[in-house]
Amino acid sequence: MATMITEECINCGACEPECPNTAIYAGGAQYEFKGQNTDALSNDFYYIVPQKCTECVGHFDQEQCAAVCPVDCCVPDPNHAETEDALFARAKELHPDRQFAELSATNSRFRK
Repeated sequence: MATMITEECINCGACEPECPNTAIYAGGAQYEFKGQNTDALSNDFYYIVPQKCTECVGHFDQEQCAAVCPVDCCVPDPNHAETEDALFARAKELHPDRQFAELSATNSRFRK
């Protein structure tokens, strides 16, 4: 499932630069996806675009936003449950020029 940022967010911004998919945006900021700008999903706090979130599968062994969040508000989004295969396919789609290693415990939380 995609990761989401809860209302407990303190708007510190620690998560935004950690996202390998540029899926995290400040509250009120429009986001870009597939060449289209779209209105913010939250006006009050940072948010994650589910269509761009891969839970860091293919990149890291845990969600980087959750790893750096000082208030633990980066949590699984129950409205966007997805398989490891779907998340890995999305990572490849978002980064077509990148060569991904096979999934393992070092680049997927599903393999721990």
